Amino acid sequence: MAKALGSKSEFEQNELRVRLANAGYNHENALQIYLAVKVALLAAGALLGTAYGVFVYGLTRNLYLSIALVGGVSFYLPELVLRMMASSRKQKVFRSLPDALDLLVICVEAGLGLDAGLRRIGDELLGSHPELCQDIALCNIQVQMGRARREVLRDFGIRTGVDDVKALAAILIQAERFGSSIGQALRVQSDAMRVKRRQLAEEKAQKSAVQLLFPMVLFIFPGIFVVLVGPAAIKMMAIL
Repeated sequence: MAKALGSKSEFEQNELRVRLANAGYNHENALQIYLAVKVALLAAGALLGTAYGVFVYGLTRNLYLSIALVGGVSFYLPELVLRMMASSRKQKVFRSLPDALDLLVICVEAGLGLDAGLRRIGDELLGSHPELCQDIALCNIQVQMGRARREVLRDFGIRTGVDDVKALAAILIQAERFGSSIGQALRVQSDAMRVKRRQLAEEKAQKSAVQLLFPMVLFIFPGIFVVLVGPAAIKMMAIL
């Protein structure tokens, strides 16, 4: 049933595989498992909608509406969860990239090669940045198996789904192709990443004043109004 549910187009299948990889699911059977989960939730939602419709509406037309509504929500629930997981993982990878770049610059300038530097990053930052280290460990395994480093780096950028990682992969590919200094390219990219992260932090800080306005109006100002105006209102009611 999962195979019948899957798209016949290879492009759409690859797109779904990329989205699963962005969420951290890189297994070769991830696509089939994802589709199987959607089918299972569709069946469970249909059964739940049937039970609810029979109990509430009986054997009427509203029963079919209940089955379609609950089944449809259950069917699209994995899609929503996948989007949320992919977005969260992209944010974690983006935040961990400057630290990984700094360590990679130190390793390269100390005389280590790119592969050895990536292995060192995977060992040192595994506890603090596990998402990025998992992708880097997968890159190391693919290189050890004899795959071209250019293809490994390109897939690394696609797998994470982060634009800065894609830019880093392109810089490393160009540095390897033209024989330029990898350490200098990594240092420039690291500085640019830190500037970008600082700018994003400043942007969120500027937005915080506007975002705090609505909780203050809804929850804080009514309490202050009651405390300040309440005693006077009680005295006026007693006088009148």
